[in-house]
Amino acid sequence: MQLPFKFMQVNEEVSEKEKLKKPSSDRVREHLANERTYLAWMRTGISLMGFGVVIVRLRILRPPLAPQSPGDGWKLGLAFSLVGLLTVMLSTQHYLVVRRDIDQDTYEPADRWIILSSLAVILLGIGVVYYVFTIPLESLNTVIVE
Repeated sequence: MQLPFKFMQVNEEVSEKEKLKKPSSDRVREHLANERTYLAWMRTGISLMGFGVVIVRLRILRPPLAPQSPGDGWKLGLAFSLVGLLTVMLSTQHYLVVRRDIDQDTYEPADRWIILSSLAVILLGIGVVYYVFTIPLESLNTVIVE
């Protein structure tokens, strides 16, 4: 009589392993949503880096004879680029953690990423507003269109 019990116990273990190996449609949806979120963060990081380059390159759009002071625009562009790079790195790390948590069924959303990214964008936005409104108006009138 112990033989059937052991046989049932082995079958239960096998069926539990099969359940773990076969992904459910809910888990697949969760992984796909995680991947979409990751790709959105990647686009955001790349956009921030690109905007940083644009800010630095705004000086080049001036005519060659116009006086060009070095200014502090490069610092703002560098800040955008660094925040974009940090966004790419942190989003990759977050994607892998969420992927593991989904597999282990222990996922809990973290508010710290939302707060951190919001603060970074607010600070960069303040920097852009300050930079745009402190450019002397005389330098804007010297653009020569050919």
